Amino acid sequence: MTQENQNNGPDDWATLDELLDNLNGDSFQDWYRERQYRQNIENGTPYFNNPGDIPEPERHSPSSLLQCQRKISYRQYNAAAEQSDPQGIFWFGTRFEEDLASSFLECAVTATGTYVRNTDWIDFKIDTDVGEIQIKGATDPLIVDCDSTPILPTEIKTKSSIENIDSPNRHHRAQFHAYLVGLSEKYEIDLTEGVLMYVSRDSLDAKFFHIQFDSEFWDQVVLAWAADHTEYRLRRQLPPPEPEYDWECKFCSYQHRCGQASTGYEATHLHGFLPDFEYPREKIVSYLEANPEMRIPPTLAIQHPDLADRFDVYNWQCRVCGESFRLEDVSDQSDSLGSPNCPTCASDGIPATLHDPRIDEQIRISTPTNVMEVEQ
Repeated sequence: MTQENQNNGPDDWATLDELLDNLNGDSFQDWYRERQYRQNIENGTPYFNNPGDIPEPERHSPSSLLQCQRKISYRQYNAAAEQSDPQGIFWFGTRFEEDLASSFLECAVTATGTYVRNTDWIDFKIDTDVGEIQIKGATDPLIVDCDSTPILPTEIKTKSSIENIDSPNRHHRAQFHAYLVGLSEKYEIDLTEGVLMYVSRDSLDAKFFHIQFDSEFWDQVVLAWAADHTEYRLRRQLPPPEPEYDWECKFCSYQHRCGQASTGYEATHLHGFLPDFEYPREKIVSYLEANPEMRIPPTLAIQHPDLADRFDVYNWQCRVCGESFRLEDVSDQSDSLGSPNCPTCASDGIPATLHDPRIDEQIRISTPTNVMEVEQ
């Protein structure tokens, strides 16, 4: 025991109440985010810690191909997400791939002269009707030869259940086609086959699908999607909501902003917070860090007073008399989403509540960059 520790008496020790106070959801989330931040630096990928980076209109990620054009635009421009990321699902996927899938491929699949490589990067450009586009991303494990040249790439997807899966998802086929094209170009080979693996997070049951390159699907579906998305970006227009599958809107982090939920919001801009809407704390922070010209609405500032000290706050607005009030000038506020009464209207005997400014007003006040029009 060091001299310093020897000098620490019972008065310096943490109390049971302090220990219990530190065991809460916010402290765990803060610790996990800090852990991810540090790991990104240690893994040589510090750019994952910079949510404000907006990709060029011509650049596409394999995993985004054939997804809803509007959802991808919201994500690319760092719109405020309405749900927390499914970190548990992400964590399981990473652990399964690194701890089980790679070992399975190495021990039960490879033969003499073949090996398992954890991942490979693809980065290629291709001509389309709107000009040259770029597709860049990282693969899942690959079976390679002794020169580390790919022989059989794999893509691993984890799901809560695989019972009803009888064919590959079109998103995943598109992603796999991008890997086949990118690896073929990188190694100057003709790579046309791979395996898509689905595994259940509950039971660890697995299903495998043999993927063969389909030039018609690649040219007429995948590249056409990528060209359309690039064109929307170049025209600075927000694409229409056109998900590949009906269930996508239900799980989308922007369903309220997009107007696809039953909350009365309509499709609107990329920027700003939906008025009187409850966002996850970490998404408030990530949005404001990526868009420093924007402010936090008063309802969210009341819920998260520490963020009100860190970021500028919009004024309350009354939609009856039109007046606005600073957060600190309104007394009857609580930490719920219940709106306080308008002081001016109350003095006139008129029942009226205060609200967050509408998104158009937030944009007028803050003048953010990259404002896009909604495609009608």
